[in-house]
Amino acid sequence: QVQLVESGGGLVQAGGSLRLSCATSGFPLRIYATGWFRQAPGKEREFVAAESWTGAYAGYADSVKGRFTISRDNDKNMVYLQMNSLKPEDTAVYYCATEARGQGSSNADHYDYWGQGTQVTVSS
Repeated sequence: QVQLVESGGGLVQAGGSLRLSCATSGFPLRIYATGWFRQAPGKEREFVAAESWTGAYAGYADSVKGRFTISRDNDKNMVYLQMNSLKPEDTAVYYCATEARGQGSSNADHYDYWGQGTQVTVSS
């Protein structure tokens, strides 16, 4: 059974940091690209960060570049998103997603599996 379970969200002040985790199971993470997307209230889901299945490529939305870092531990079947210098506009539900042998796409339609999301709230 495929599962992606996000954790690590919460309430943080502007300028603070959070590390999101995504525990995966039921498929071989080492051959999957990973991605993080977010959805704020009243807005469409948007791309945040992604990494190719080989780990050779990582891409970020302009709004988070230099502040967020995506990473993975294939042995532990974990995906991470380190978020630094958080801003109130980063407030959203964050979703982890994976794509078989993907190249780290920013297009949500490319992803096969999704988690249920974790809430991140940044206060000003």
